[in-house]
Amino acid sequence: MEYNLNEIDRKWQQYWADNKTYHATEDHTKPKYYVLDMFPYPSGAGLHVGHPLGYIASDIYSRFKRHQGFNVLHPMGYDAYGLPAEQYAIQTGQHPAVTTEQNINRYRKQLDKIGLSFDWSREIRTCEPEYYKWTQWAFVQMFHSYYCYEAQQARPITELTEIFGKQGTKDLNVALSEELTFTAEEWNAKSEKEQQETLMNYRIAYLADTMVNWCPALGTVLANDEVSEGVSVRGGHPVEQKLMRQWCLRVSAYAQRLLNGLDTIEWTESLKETQRNWIGRSEGAELNFKIKNEEMKKCRNEFLNSSIPQLTVFTTRADTIYGVTFMVLAPESDYVAQVVTPAQQADVNAYLDSVKRRTERERIADRRVTGVFTGSYAINPFNGAEIPIWISDYVLAGYGTGAIMAVPAHDSRDYAFAKHFNLPIIPLIEGADVSEESFDAKEGIMVNSGFLNGLTVKEAIAKAKQYIKKEGIGRVKVNYRLRDAIFSRQRYWGEPFPIYYKDGMPYTVDEADLPVRLPEVDKFLPTEKGEPPLGHAKNWVYKP
Repeated sequence: MEYNLNEIDRKWQQYWADNKTYHATEDHTKPKYYVLDMFPYPSGAGLHVGHPLGYIASDIYSRFKRHQGFNVLHPMGYDAYGLPAEQYAIQTGQHPAVTTEQNINRYRKQLDKIGLSFDWSREIRTCEPEYYKWTQWAFVQMFHSYYCYEAQQARPITELTEIFGKQGTKDLNVALSEELTFTAEEWNAKSEKEQQETLMNYRIAYLADTMVNWCPALGTVLANDEVSEGVSVRGGHPVEQKLMRQWCLRVSAYAQRLLNGLDTIEWTESLKETQRNWIGRSEGAELNFKIKNEEMKKCRNEFLNSSIPQLTVFTTRADTIYGVTFMVLAPESDYVAQVVTPAQQADVNAYLDSVKRRTERERIADRRVTGVFTGSYAINPFNGAEIPIWISDYVLAGYGTGAIMAVPAHDSRDYAFAKHFNLPIIPLIEGADVSEESFDAKEGIMVNSGFLNGLTVKEAIAKAKQYIKKEGIGRVKVNYRLRDAIFSRQRYWGEPFPIYYKDGMPYTVDEADLPVRLPEVDKFLPTEKGEPPLGHAKNWVYKP
């Protein structure tokens, strides 16, 4: 008997649709099980092989759990906003909503042919106001929240304003962008605008100036995986690193909770380890290096004078302080403008221009040695030695403070930099041979290290931290590699932020007025003044 695949598929797929076989309802007699796939972006090309590769695997598991007696919810939807639909709209003159609808219809037909067990009554399209009302609602909640480390959770920002009004920043243990110090009296004396500016330092959803991949031709910010060798993957347009005002989410506040949570989930150990490395917890110290100036005398009290400008550096190896022979700043670091001397300004400008088209990912992968001297020197807080300050793109602005103390004898990238620019290399471990490469072992007996000589590395780290705290030249700190998330909304085809501005400060739209719908515009390109396409919207205003 012939097995007619197409006929059998059509028969049973129609049966599943007519009888709502995969329709999930509330049934408290069964244990619940939720299987969620990554929603596809509905491009004009239709499904590619990577889509069913993942969907078939999760579909098998969904069917397995149903047979085990679970009440399975297995939904599907479309990540329907994005740059490709907008670019297509610019090229063809069609509204992105029209082409997105056409693409979704094609995806649905293809998914139905595969016969996957989705509950289509739960379909989500991220471009529909009924959906993004709730992403806007979530944004409002995050804007009005701060993260309390003692409670290990987000708390209402109104609690923080009450604390400020009673005690200022005293004994505050919360997530923040930069350390601020003020009294209750100083807080209460601030204007509304000044208070709002201060609260932006603590909000979970906050505005900040951040380095992004800016593509002038596309008029938008691009993610790292949308850039290759200095040009956009889509269109091959030049991309440069640019400091821009962006909305951010304070994801970094949750780093320790995320780490702790890995111990409670059913993942493979290799995948958990990947996540731990991504979060990147490191225990160390922040050290303050004073910048040498004409008035500075080589006197310990002068080093601690707060009026003298300084570099703050995070290190996990405070014990290596005596082997620091140069400092390195990230090209994007705010410190650069503070330390560059007039004589070196032209060379520094040329270097910054040469590296601005490289993404962080490319800089991490590339082992070429490049850099430029700033003309300034830092003062080693342990022994008063003068340390030249350089700029190099192997240091990233987003990790730590964007400045490092370089110990070439015991770090391979510092070693390569020192060899290239003929800088001193001082071994700190007894018997370490650094004639050909760095000595990266983290065990041994300390040498060339002042009062740390003769200690083991572990003992020296602990003693160096004690000294830092005692002398007031820094603080012991835990750092994380995890970055805050950035939302870039330079383009049209995406949900609007539920924000309006008063006196230059952002305020949230009332929840009763959500969703803030995407307005109609005549053009999808940025305005002539360089504003996002939303700048073409007419009478798109909010009156609380």
